[in-house]
Amino acid sequence: MRERLAVSRPVEASSGRTGSWRTFRPVVDREVCNACGLCALYCPEAVIDDDLEIDLAFCKGCGICANECPKKAIEMIREDR
Repeated sequence: MRERLAVSRPVEASSGRTGSWRTFRPVVDREVCNACGLCALYCPEAVIDDDLEIDLAFCKGCGICANECPKKAIEMIREDR
Protein backbone atom coordinates (compact mmCIF):
# COMPACT_ATOMS: atom_id res chain seq x y z
CA MET A 1 0.00 0.00 0.00
CA ARG A 2 1.29 3.43 -0.97
CA GLU A 3 1.65 6.06 1.74
CA ARG A 4 -0.39 9.15 0.92
CA LEU A 5 1.11 12.52 1.70
CA ALA A 6 -1.98 14.62 0.99
CA VAL A 7 -3.56 15.81 4.19
CA SER A 8 -6.96 16.59 2.75
CA ARG A 9 -9.50 14.55 0.88
CA PRO A 10 -11.99 16.12 -1.49
CA VAL A 11 -15.47 16.23 -0.07
CA GLU A 12 -18.54 18.18 -1.00
CA ALA A 13 -17.93 21.82 -0.10
CA SER A 14 -14.20 21.51 0.77
CA SER A 15 -12.72 22.11 -2.66
CA GLY A 16 -16.07 21.87 -4.36
CA ARG A 17 -17.25 19.80 -7.27
CA THR A 18 -15.84 20.79 -10.62
CA GLY A 19 -19.18 21.32 -12.33
CA SER A 20 -19.17 22.00 -16.06
CA TRP A 21 -16.28 24.47 -16.30
CA ARG A 22 -13.39 21.98 -16.67
CA THR A 23 -11.89 22.16 -20.18
CA PHE A 24 -9.67 19.05 -20.12
CA ARG A 25 -9.90 15.79 -18.18
CA PRO A 26 -7.18 13.20 -17.57
CA VAL A 27 -7.49 9.73 -19.09
CA VAL A 28 -5.13 6.98 -17.91
CA ASP A 29 -3.81 4.41 -20.40
CA ARG A 30 -3.64 1.30 -18.18
CA GLU A 31 -1.49 -0.52 -20.75
CA VAL A 32 1.28 2.07 -20.31
CA CYS A 33 0.84 2.93 -16.61
CA ASN A 34 3.31 1.24 -14.24
CA ALA A 35 1.34 2.29 -11.10
CA CYS A 36 4.22 4.34 -9.67
CA GLY A 37 1.76 6.72 -7.98
CA LEU A 38 3.51 9.97 -8.90
CA CYS A 39 0.28 11.29 -10.39
CA ALA A 40 -1.47 10.85 -7.05
CA LEU A 41 1.46 12.35 -5.17
CA TYR A 42 1.45 15.55 -7.24
CA CYS A 43 -2.31 15.97 -7.63
CA PRO A 44 -3.15 19.28 -5.88
CA GLU A 45 -6.77 18.22 -5.34
CA ALA A 46 -5.89 14.70 -4.05
CA VAL A 47 -8.49 13.14 -6.35
CA ILE A 48 -6.41 10.11 -7.40
CA ASP A 49 -6.96 7.12 -5.12
CA ASP A 50 -4.70 4.14 -4.26
CA ASP A 51 -5.97 2.26 -7.33
CA LEU A 52 -5.04 5.32 -9.43
CA GLU A 53 -8.68 6.02 -10.24
CA ILE A 54 -9.39 9.71 -10.82
CA ASP A 55 -12.49 11.23 -9.23
CA LEU A 56 -13.64 13.43 -12.09
CA ALA A 57 -16.32 15.05 -9.93
CA PHE A 58 -13.53 16.95 -8.15
CA CYS A 59 -10.72 16.97 -10.76
CA LYS A 60 -10.04 20.51 -11.97
CA GLY A 61 -8.24 19.40 -15.15
CA CYS A 62 -4.98 21.14 -14.31
CA GLY A 63 -2.87 18.48 -16.05
CA ILE A 64 -0.22 18.20 -13.35
CA CYS A 65 -0.78 14.43 -13.17
CA ALA A 66 -0.15 14.09 -16.92
CA ASN A 67 2.89 16.33 -16.73
CA GLU A 68 4.47 14.38 -13.85
CA CYS A 69 3.79 10.89 -15.25
CA PRO A 70 7.19 9.42 -16.24
CA LYS A 71 5.54 6.92 -18.62
CA LYS A 72 3.26 9.57 -20.23
CA ALA A 73 0.34 7.24 -19.45
CA ILE A 74 -2.06 10.13 -18.76
CA GLU A 75 -3.48 12.15 -21.61
CA MET A 76 -5.50 15.32 -21.17
CA ILE A 77 -8.62 15.04 -23.32
CA ARG A 78 -10.86 17.99 -24.18
CA GLU A 79 -14.25 17.76 -22.47
CA ASP A 80 -17.28 17.25 -24.69
CA ARG A 81 -19.74 20.10 -24.58
